[in-house]
Amino acid sequence: MRQFSIATAVAVTALSAVMVLTDVTPTHAQGRPGGGGGQQDEDKEAAKRKKRDEEWGNQLSPLPGMRNAGPCPYVKVLYDASRMVEFKDNREASNAVIYSGEIQGISAGCKYRGADPIELRMEVLFALGRGPEAPPLSQSASKDFTYWVAVTNRNKTVLAKEYFTVPARFAAGEDRALYTDKINSIVIPRAAEGVSGANFEVLVGFDVTPQMAEFNRDGKRFRVNVAPQKAP
Repeated sequence: MRQFSIATAVAVTALSAVMVLTDVTPTHAQGRPGGGGGQQDEDKEAAKRKKRDEEWGNQLSPLPGMRNAGPCPYVKVLYDASRMVEFKDNREASNAVIYSGEIQGISAGCKYRGADPIELRMEVLFALGRGPEAPPLSQSASKDFTYWVAVTNRNKTVLAKEYFTVPARFAAGEDRALYTDKINSIVIPRAAEGVSGANFEVLVGFDVTPQMAEFNRDGKRFRVNVAPQKAP
């Protein structure tokens, strides 16, 4: 059973910084205009980020059977880590893809009463793929994908972060696999009864390299099944 908790109570007004996340934009990748537009380009980019945030927020649906006395933490995908595409020799081309993955959706729900900690559970849907440069199925029919879940306060200070592994198994003749991972318990202590779930966020993302994060940030995109497999 996947679960993790924050060991100590969290006061929203006094938090110890572990690390700071920036550019948290929950959405699918979109094209990005070229540089040189100055303030106009910045305004367009800000509008796109706002739209992406709204679109991902609308995709969240609560899990059944969870009751709470206040709003749940906002659960979303970190845009820069929403996808991972592994290229052979770092060559960004569809025919150079080894493996790829995309977080396609999240469903979450929470419960808390009085001064009790917030208990949240969630399901994450992954689309995982083998590219033309993946090893033959006779050599490797599986691939482990690593992702993380982080609990932050609303100013993006990370309170806890855990890594999980998604095992993708590819059948003969298939280069795409869907996988739903369930985290049954994320426990978030509260410093006082008046601290609601709205003071926290739960972020999800792949364990990407800086190059993968830049690929996502630039809005580049290759589907998980973009090309046929190489002939044996």
